[in-house]
Amino acid sequence: MSVDRAALYGLMAEFDGPQELLAAARRAREAGYRRINAYSPFPVEGLDEALELGRSWVRPIVLAFGLVGAASGFLLQWWVSAVDFPINVGGRPYNSWQAFIPITFEVMVLFAALSALVGMLALNGLPMPYHPVFNVPAFERATRDRFFLCIAARDPRFEPEATRRFLDSLEPIEVADVPE
Repeated sequence: MSVDRAALYGLMAEFDGPQELLAAARRAREAGYRRINAYSPFPVEGLDEALELGRSWVRPIVLAFGLVGAASGFLLQWWVSAVDFPINVGGRPYNSWQAFIPITFEVMVLFAALSALVGMLALNGLPMPYHPVFNVPAFERATRDRFFLCIAARDPRFEPEATRRFLDSLEPIEVADVPE
């Protein structure tokens, strides 16, 4: 099935195993392709380095919101206990920070967990009910037993015939057009 370049999302190669996918991803990066994505039924060690994905922003987001949560939990307890409604219980000071630690920790964990979920979904562009790779019939096996490497048509080095020859040189099971 051949699709004109205007309606082409990219080209996708199908591989039998994770090592073939990893080798193909490395060779694609060495060949100068930059708009590459890999799909596999399980994590493949070294694939993120081969694709040069870089570091994720999830960890800094979780740290920042965890600190905001801890500060919010502490300040709320301090304000209620020392400023808004001070009650002397057992002769302790109004700002009894030792008593604030459990709630401060719980609010920190809550903010961090929620920011991890929302940050991961946002950075991954999820939910994604449609993606052009879903148009390739063989792609349904990506969640079971096949491994795919897709080079996007918007890659500066992408030329349909040259990219197809390159993917064929990687010895995949099949190279398919990915229509928009």
